Amino acid sequence: MELDQAVLALSALAQDTRLAVFRLLVKEGPGGLPAGEVANRLRVTPATLSFHLAQLERAGLLSSRRRSRQIVYRVDLEGTRRLLAFLTEDCCQGRPELCAGLGTPAGPGTGTAPPL
Repeated sequence: MELDQAVLALSALAQDTRLAVFRLLVKEGPGGLPAGEVANRLRVTPATLSFHLAQLERAGLLSSRRRSRQIVYRVDLEGTRRLLAFLTEDCCQGRPELCAGLGTPAGPGTGTAPPL
């Protein structure tokens, strides 16, 4: 991933609603959710949500597909992997094994990462 694409992705996530959308769709997995369902769950108006979904899609973090009369959004796993790889590619002075647990929560309610 190039620096400008990483900045675009991180900028897209640096907003409350977009981060909530991304996290919701990560939890949903590969099946994703229709835009209307995302709007209902997050209590966001459809027009506002549409803007945020477009930003996340443009950043390479979401993808969409039409299903009948609905548009279903899901996390673009490859785009997310590229962003995470970009963020950790030079981890710990060339010792990537130290970064192996970054995607794993430290434990219930701790809010901290495991020690390096």
